[in-house]
Amino acid sequence: MKKYFSLVLFAHSIFALPFAMIGFFLGVTTTDQPFSWLLFVLVLLCMVFARNSAMAFNRYLDRDIDAKNPRTQMRDIPAGKIGANEALIFVIVNCLLFIIATKFINNLCFYLSPVALFVVLFYSYTKRFTALCHLVLGLGLALAPIGAYIAVTGQFNIVPLLYSFAVLFWVSGFDIIYALQDEDFDRAEKLHSIPAALGIKNALKLSVFLHVCSALCVILPLLFTPFSWFYYIGVAFFCAMLIYQHLLVKPGDISKVNKAFATTNGFASLIFAICFLLDALLRTHFIL
Repeated sequence: MKKYFSLVLFAHSIFALPFAMIGFFLGVTTTDQPFSWLLFVLVLLCMVFARNSAMAFNRYLDRDIDAKNPRTQMRDIPAGKIGANEALIFVIVNCLLFIIATKFINNLCFYLSPVALFVVLFYSYTKRFTALCHLVLGLGLALAPIGAYIAVTGQFNIVPLLYSFAVLFWVSGFDIIYALQDEDFDRAEKLHSIPAALGIKNALKLSVFLHVCSALCVILPLLFTPFSWFYYIGVAFFCAMLIYQHLLVKPGDISKVNKAFATTNGFASLIFAICFLLDALLRTHFIL
């Protein structure tokens, strides 16, 4: 179990999982749908299964590339910690478990489950033919809030879609920052990324633009929902973390990329979600 947790970098679930919780409790507290522990667990399982599938497939597909890149040579498959076939079986099992879990939620989630899996798995191919791979990754994680909302309500709504767009722009922006480390390697191996296509300076400018869009998408729900001051604190913190990571990484110094990528964005997602949940509790007197 430990080696599979290492394969999928389970700790990185902190990026999308809090937004899935936002989508879930948005559905519970703004509609007449009752809270269900069974549904809550099923949504969590879907998040785990989908992310396991995506991450393990990425490691499986990129195993030869990872073996060539000095930064990634010690990842589990090239380092021999786990076999390629083991990783592929792990992907298939998690895909099947994801589809089965959606069947117990509602028909819409079940019918959309192959679409969701296609998006999160397809990302792993994109760096081979398009620099827009970062946006595809963002799209995969952006399914979390709208997917959780649909699990509760069985329908679409503008507010969870705004949170999905927030995740899309946020993840795409910080993935561009993370990819700065491989700019030279990507060019040498003819792999596609924004840093390889535009250079570090322009890549950071695009990342800033995407993060501005993400900030707008967490502000716009204020037009549709009467949030309390907790939400304003969450928005302020989220935006501050977006700004902070761009202060950490500059064209002439990318030494703090990992701090900007993992620590800063992990706190941004977690604190924003906590503030959202506290706001929902305050406004609705919601009790599990």
